[in-house]
Amino acid sequence: MSQLVPIPSPGIPLAYGDRGRPLVLLLHDWYGRLPWLANYASALSSQGYRVIVPDLYNGVATVEAATAEVLMAQLDVAGALAELDGIIQVARTEGSTRVGVVGFSLGGWLALLHAQSGEADAVVAYYATLGPAQHGVIPAPVLLHLAEIDDWDEGEDPESFIDRLKDHGTPITEWTYLATVHSFANATITDRTDVNAAALAFARTSAFLEDHLLD
Repeated sequence: MSQLVPIPSPGIPLAYGDRGRPLVLLLHDWYGRLPWLANYASALSSQGYRVIVPDLYNGVATVEAATAEVLMAQLDVAGALAELDGIIQVARTEGSTRVGVVGFSLGGWLALLHAQSGEADAVVAYYATLGPAQHGVIPAPVLLHLAEIDDWDEGEDPESFIDRLKDHGTPITEWTYLATVHSFANATITDRTDVNAAALAFARTSAFLEDHLLD
């Protein structure tokens, strides 16, 4: 495997903001926990959240799509979901009574999958959906940020996913960003980043979380 990038604090979730505040889990995309997530997490924590950023790849990340695909294929999904549960349980003992999950691509898929457990009060997924085989009832409001140019497997396209959410009664808000591609919010992958779209998506995420997590 090539193009691996060692990251700080490998395998250890990074924490921002005060314990006891509403928790936001920030889940990286298939590239891993690249540096741009630190700025995103810091900006969210300044708004009154306890932000935790897990390292689901246990110490490595990449800037190469082919390597990212291999890392994603090796991910222990059940273990990742259990790790999220553990972080939430600890945060609740520290006083966090509300939980939001924000995920990007792979992380968005995990956020939507995990939300079926009922542990989240709000879910934000960037360029991610669930296919029919994985989709159950999500009992929390969902915000989707979608790229205009993207590829989807059969049944995983946003229109089909949104229809299923509506059938289940899940409150859903979705935005599509013109002339963007998958990973447009990842500031480390500069050939895919759209700075304006990323800033607008962050502002909308911030407002959404405020509505559902803050008093």
